[in-house]
Amino acid sequence: MHDDYKGLIAAVSAKTAQMRHDIPDVMQGFDTLAKSACKGGALDAKTKELIAMALSVGARCDPCLGYHGKALAKLGASRAEVQEMLGMCVYMGGGPSLMYAAAALAAYEEFGGEKAVP
Repeated sequence: MHDDYKGLIAAVSAKTAQMRHDIPDVMQGFDTLAKSACKGGALDAKTKELIAMALSVGARCDPCLGYHGKALAKLGASRAEVQEMLGMCVYMGGGPSLMYAAAALAAYEEFGGEKAVP
């Protein structure tokens, strides 16, 4: 788990920018896939990001926690929505998911998501 999600996604973004140069067809294909999956439909953008964060917890992907924590904060996801989704992650994934659920909450908060009220 990470403690600086802003720094982590900046570093990953720099590497993926290089990959866009080195393997443009692959990266263009990934971008097309991402845009298709994220476009509006039966589910709204916030719901899709909640799903993406849940999958990030399950996959234990630190950079993914950063990217989706940032997106959830930007989309105005409430702390209650994030916590409820994380509860499902813990239910489905047990102890390891609990550890990543805590990290996901930290990423969401780092990007301006609601902080706990003491």
